[in-house]
Amino acid sequence: MATTSFDLVPRAYRPDKPRACGLTEVRGPYYSTYGTRHLADVLEVAGQWIDGVKWAGGSFALLPREQVRAFSDLAHKHNAYISSGGWIETVLRYGPDAVAKYLKEAKEVGFDVIEISTGFITVPTSGLLRLIEQVKKAGLKAKPELGIQFGSGGDSTEAELAAEGKKDVGDLINRAKRALDAGADIIMIESEGITENVVNWNTAAAASIINGVGLEHVMFESADPLVFEWYIKNYGNEVNLFVDHSQILQLEGLRQNIWGNKSTWGRIANPAPVGTAG
Repeated sequence: MATTSFDLVPRAYRPDKPRACGLTEVRGPYYSTYGTRHLADVLEVAGQWIDGVKWAGGSFALLPREQVRAFSDLAHKHNAYISSGGWIETVLRYGPDAVAKYLKEAKEVGFDVIEISTGFITVPTSGLLRLIEQVKKAGLKAKPELGIQFGSGGDSTEAELAAEGKKDVGDLINRAKRALDAGADIIMIESEGITENVVNWNTAAAASIINGVGLEHVMFESADPLVFEWYIKNYGNEVNLFVDHSQILQLEGLRQNIWGNKSTWGRIANPAPVGTAG
């Protein structure tokens, strides 16, 4: 367990980095525009609780290459990985040569993980598996992003998404299992259709995914405090979550059981392995 102040108060167990479970990935510049000075402050304060930083919406493509590399170097200094976000959807429109060049440049600017999103495009499972293979051959980790809502991954309205209808959760589970068998490192689960842009949360879908794929193999988008609280309350502090970078201490306080709200305050527990101090 990491060294913290006020450690007279016991915490729910959290392993040190690099962690295999209970991962927290935070959003890089997109909805909030910030640079390396801000990221350095965030990592200085909360770096021990940040496992990865994800660029969203292809925002890295709007910055000079050296600035993108500076983000990577800073994250790596704090033992955090850099993930691309789902921009490969854009690159795929321009053919296989563009994908190869994209992966090459991603490696050069220090990316560790390539997210393979298919929220806006239709890709057969066989094509997804080939993309995973290509990402792995490029020396990068593959993180397919799967969901039950077509058109997810952007700023589509609730009405637009509702008009598209939802996909079968069983198909998602099957694709996730095949992706993991093909070498995917973790599966990102899109929040649209489950906890985002819906009238009522589809908690049954989340449960089916966890039971069908395994808690350790999935990461849930949960950039809303009520959402990440629900996941931890129902599945414990080892659930892997993606949140906004502004929420990291709020999330970690909940994971460690040092704070919460009416339904979680003082109720999150996780015993440490035998022989573990702290």
